[in-house]
Amino acid sequence: MLVMLKPRTIWLLVGLAVVLSVIDRAGGVLLPFVLGTAIAYFLDPVADRLERLGFSRAWAVAIIALAATSAIAAAALWLLPTLVGQVRQAVEAMPRAVRSGFDFLNLRFPELMEDGSFVRQFLTDVTERIRQTALGLLGGTLSTVISAVGTLFIFIATPTVAIYLLYDWDRLVAGVNRRLPPEQAPLIRRLAADIDGVLTGFVWGQLVVGSLLATFYSTVLMMLGLNYGLLIGLASGILNFIPYLGSFSGFVLATGVALVQFWGDWWKIALVALVFVFGQVVEGNFVTPRIVGDSVKLHPVWLLLALAVGGALFGFAGLLLAVPIAAALGVVVRYYDAEYRAAIRRRRTRPQPEPPRPD
Repeated sequence: MLVMLKPRTIWLLVGLAVVLSVIDRAGGVLLPFVLGTAIAYFLDPVADRLERLGFSRAWAVAIIALAATSAIAAAALWLLPTLVGQVRQAVEAMPRAVRSGFDFLNLRFPELMEDGSFVRQFLTDVTERIRQTALGLLGGTLSTVISAVGTLFIFIATPTVAIYLLYDWDRLVAGVNRRLPPEQAPLIRRLAADIDGVLTGFVWGQLVVGSLLATFYSTVLMMLGLNYGLLIGLASGILNFIPYLGSFSGFVLATGVALVQFWGDWWKIALVALVFVFGQVVEGNFVTPRIVGDSVKLHPVWLLLALAVGGALFGFAGLLLAVPIAAALGVVVRYYDAEYRAAIRRRRTRPQPEPPRPD
């Protein structure tokens, strides 16, 4: 039996298909607009609080922009020289590290490194792929210029879009609110408020947790004298929004660097590994439950699936949209699941009609 759809539902599905098609075809171009919208969304409560303190909307946006610019400039002046130095050192040391790794394996495990062995062939293929990737990035002047121009466009367009949207955010929300269908407006507002709570709690919580982990890992690794400690710590904190990826990748990188740097000083290697074990235990059992809490209700498996699907379909823009879409779908599914279970309970508690008595 065919299901008859209302014209409004048909137009909604057509609009959704058009939006997905645009994201698929122009994901790279849309990146600064997605980033700018996300920044404006999360900074709107700060602007509202400044307005309640007596500032106009324009002054509130100006104060936020000035504070963000000052924070970025201070962080760049403080961290950028060390970070750039460690990146350059890592790039320069990579060929030497690869040769040292081959020499080490040849010395310790000669049977695994014989010509034609699986391990040697695998390592050779990986090394060649890395070399080809580096040559591709460094070659092609035109592609390098285009990439640089695209990066510059992102850095300029993103804050511009964020400032304009932050200034007009309340008017945009009010315009959408006026156009909601009257019979469904209360439900839409309720679901939107729940989605906002889940999304805000998750993203702000992950930002705080990631910042704490990046500070902890970077500080401790640099105190231990580990090469590239700042780089590894920052990467671990940034990747923390993907469940377990930040700590696992940081553990592998830091332990690998420690094996090369501190070979023979086993207690130092063990200490570097224990830093990430300790960080993961504290983050999973104390930091995340207290900061993010249980109200977010974004299961790690659901989040990983959303990130994988979003990245595969729409690239980096899909990764940015994966979390809000996953949060929205989770809220909608939980709402209709609660309605379904409530309907079952009402049906069970409804008094059943008495059977007719025989004459």
